[in-house]
Amino acid sequence: MSLRHGKEFLMIPGPTNVPEEVLRAMHRPAVDIYEGPLLDTTAYCLERLKHVFRTQGKTYIYAANGHGAWDAALCNTLKRGDKILVLESGRFALGWGEAAEVAGLQAEILPGSWDRSVEPARLEERLRQDIKNEISAILVVQVDTASGVWNDIAALRKAIDAAGHPALFMVDTIASLGCMPFEMDAWGVDVALTGSQKGLMCPPGLSFVAASPKADKAHESANLRTNYTDWTFRQGPEHYQKYCGTPPEHLLYAFQKAMELLFAEGLEKAWHRHALLAEATRRAVGAWSEGGVVDFNISEPHARSNSVTVVRLESDHASDLRQFTKEVCGVTIGGTIGEISGKGIRIAHMGHVNAVMLLGTLSAIELGLEKLSIPHGKGGVQAAIDYLSEAL
Repeated sequence: MSLRHGKEFLMIPGPTNVPEEVLRAMHRPAVDIYEGPLLDTTAYCLERLKHVFRTQGKTYIYAANGHGAWDAALCNTLKRGDKILVLESGRFALGWGEAAEVAGLQAEILPGSWDRSVEPARLEERLRQDIKNEISAILVVQVDTASGVWNDIAALRKAIDAAGHPALFMVDTIASLGCMPFEMDAWGVDVALTGSQKGLMCPPGLSFVAASPKADKAHESANLRTNYTDWTFRQGPEHYQKYCGTPPEHLLYAFQKAMELLFAEGLEKAWHRHALLAEATRRAVGAWSEGGVVDFNISEPHARSNSVTVVRLESDHASDLRQFTKEVCGVTIGGTIGEISGKGIRIAHMGHVNAVMLLGTLSAIELGLEKLSIPHGKGGVQAAIDYLSEAL
């Protein structure tokens, strides 16, 4: 028996649900790329990016996914052979480090764990050891969607300052921007980047980079520049230069509408919405975990992200549960990847998501746990409801 006939929920950590208004915004003809309304769209998008990154620095738009933004951040600021320090806390900082090595950089990993956040004290200790300042850049993700961790960017900046180290501080906010606080300038971040397909509620295909004055200065001597990513070219006088060619018009229409929706809600209110839905999810998982089989991947409660909750389960249970929620209930939840591939599920609560979608997803999971006889504590959905009723 299937109950899936109706509006299906996509609750994976990217791509996320795209609002109908954003989809409709793309349904229009192509326009002139050299003059007219598209220039206003570009100006709006670049300015709104400054607001969402919370920076006065320059912003750039790429027709690329997040990996393209990784390359843009590295190639515009560093020199061949430079050493970078990658702060491990899941899969994606490591992936960024791998991209750096392909570009001709030396990547050193500060070993971490998939069940906890980066420790600022360990970063400070490593930087103090670098007495010759050989490390040119520090790479970290604010939220890693593979592990579900949240890293305290402000605390990591304080560790860098305590060590007195001059390295560029680069932060991947692909899974956090628009979902939780990020303060690029206030936290001393030199390069920040993100993608369109998660908290920013757009189809995949755009990525964004913001650069501080310190990053601009590093750009002057960078020798890894590529034609497509080069910030100097993209600051040129012609509109098409901002995209190194034909602008991705329809994705820009989508992004403009998404920004209008985000700022109509209010950025801080969007952060609060995500915090409420995330904590409701954690209350449900906490109740289920009392059965001894279900558990959080992130052991430190304070380090569990407001974008995605990663839940550990035995492999057979995880696969069966995901199949049940999709085939019977019409709810697609994520599987685990990387080091913990096949060992759990990922419940996304980012972007265009509300209480109905979240509670429906939790209910589908709890129904699956019951129907599949997976040992679990009872009352997870009720725990989520009880929390929301108190928090609202």
